[in-house]
Amino acid sequence: MPLALNFLLFQLGWFACVLGGAHQLPWFGVGVVGAIVLLHLRLAAEPRRELALIAAAGALGAVWDSALVATGLLAYPSGLLHPSLAPVWIIAMWMLFATTPNLSLRWLKGRPWLAAACGAVAGPLAYLGGEALGGVRFNAPAAGLTALALGWSLLLPLLMGAAVRLDGFPPLHPRPGDA
Repeated sequence: MPLALNFLLFQLGWFACVLGGAHQLPWFGVGVVGAIVLLHLRLAAEPRRELALIAAAGALGAVWDSALVATGLLAYPSGLLHPSLAPVWIIAMWMLFATTPNLSLRWLKGRPWLAAACGAVAGPLAYLGGEALGGVRFNAPAAGLTALALGWSLLLPLLMGAAVRLDGFPPLHPRPGDA
């Protein structure tokens, strides 16, 4: 899968999830993500590895975002199966995000400090973008953004490390001597 296509599909899925969640259509984003994930797996050289990474990211995201909901830092307008759990579309978004570490975010592999710095900045910015579109509400903005920055500074390097072991795409540029 070309890197640009991976990036564009991620953006499409992100907007589908956030706007669907904001407009009481949480399953719309889940459906879009499902289609993107199926395409991703179809194009992977080793789809089982990619599926394992996607499932792990979904589980990690479910726990993380549920903790943010349960502590009252974040609130979502739709898609909650239980008041203290993350909405289904956020879990789908985590699964969508897992399609990027072995493609458009491949450049972060082996750079845990850079991944931590990117996570600390990009994680909260993504949630702020979601808030601007009506997909999430910060009940305590300073505490919520701090928690997101700290959490994503740990979660992104963790996901990138898992992606090294669960890479279902061949290297973009084979090393000399690789067959």
